Amino acid sequence: MKTKYFLFFGFWLALFVISCNRDEIEFDAPSKKLRFSVDTLVLDTVYNQVRSETYAVKIYNDENKDISIPKIYLESGNASLYRINVDGKAGTEFTNVPLRKKDSLYIFVEIAPIANAPEAIAEERIQIESPVANQHVTLLSVVQDVEFYISTENSPKILTDNTSWNNTKAKIIYGDLKLADGKSLTISEGTKVYFHKNANLKIGKNAQLIANGDLGKEVIFRGDRNDARYDTLPLNWGGIQLEQGAIANLKYAKIFGGTTGLELNHASATLKNTIVHTFQDFGILGINATVNAENLVVNNCGQANLGIFKGGNYTFLHATFANYWNLNSTLPSFGIYATNEYNNGTSTEQGALTLNLQNSIVYTERNNAIQFKPTSGQTFNYFIENCLVKFDAANAGFTWDGNAKIVNSIKNEDPKFENYFTQKMNLRVKATSPAKTKGKVSTATLVPLDIVKVNRTSNPTIGAYQ
Repeated sequence: MKTKYFLFFGFWLALFVISCNRDEIEFDAPSKKLRFSVDTLVLDTVYNQVRSETYAVKIYNDENKDISIPKIYLESGNASLYRINVDGKAGTEFTNVPLRKKDSLYIFVEIAPIANAPEAIAEERIQIESPVANQHVTLLSVVQDVEFYISTENSPKILTDNTSWNNTKAKIIYGDLKLADGKSLTISEGTKVYFHKNANLKIGKNAQLIANGDLGKEVIFRGDRNDARYDTLPLNWGGIQLEQGAIANLKYAKIFGGTTGLELNHASATLKNTIVHTFQDFGILGINATVNAENLVVNNCGQANLGIFKGGNYTFLHATFANYWNLNSTLPSFGIYATNEYNNGTSTEQGALTLNLQNSIVYTERNNAIQFKPTSGQTFNYFIENCLVKFDAANAGFTWDGNAKIVNSIKNEDPKFENYFTQKMNLRVKATSPAKTKGKVSTATLVPLDIVKVNRTSNPTIGAYQ
């Protein structure tokens, strides 16, 4: 019994001593400037009245003593668009902040802005005052004004009239936004269309999607998470889906970061100077579709950059299909996959295919960039002229040598892209590329300017870039 008593008494005595020692720690005024992990913290683009992700700045005490920082505060005080958390406490101003020797503390930063312009820079400073110096960390963020389209199972959002979107406000779509049958959605240059997780834009039967972008003022379709790392990841949203008879006319559009970029189900698309990249399944999926494209770039998609099912009619002039997908090695990551069949969930349907590929690149790190799976009893026409293709006879589903459907084309030579990684994607080819000057002139005159408006009518280069 006495032993238990002394153990109990000893425990509380030790705890009392530790508590006293903590209280007796002396924190001196700093005698050196403080060091920060960054001098300027750049938060990614945020939307009107939408809280950002949390970012962090670290303050380091390089001295061999415990210090107390007299004051840390937001320069604009309570009027600031930013909010900070210092060492676990939220607020806009903090005094006598302790920092142990050779230690550091975090300042966590968020912004929940109110936009007063289509796009503006929100600048603020975290001021850190001490007897040695008044220091600061600059905070920067781009704030965009936005218009929300929110759809739920019980309250679907449908555009029931002909609609025009301009670039005065970005658009953010939650759930599925539907364009009603027979209506049109026209999007002007420079407009940004963002999608929340799993959101889709659905274009109804016989409806029309028109994107009128320009070089440097592209129409953007992407996920709504603006941290730069999400530009390199798929599955941030669903995709754009066109129903039977619908039409897409896209000029200078950029579509990236979802599941399937453009799905054409018995629909048609005209694509000019458009870039599609980083989709889990397909960049473009055509089901008995019609696609006419020029200066098209498609890169890094898990199943295939272009998936063709149940035939259809496809013409590509000066296209670049590059696939260096490396996120899931079990996916085939073709440049082009084409078959006459399509399983609609209840039965297998068939259709005839016509595919023309001219002055184009289809290349992948895998053995084979194109896989054809024709079906007996169905027409499977293709024509490949003045193209550069990664080819493997064992898996392609067609032959190369002596094939009258393949004319003046190059197989299995590296196109030598400037940079095929999504982070710094530049699918121009180097001066030493075998694609240089190998395009057919008469085809190039049909598309006289490349995707960045460089003239190609003399010595045309294969692909979307001259």
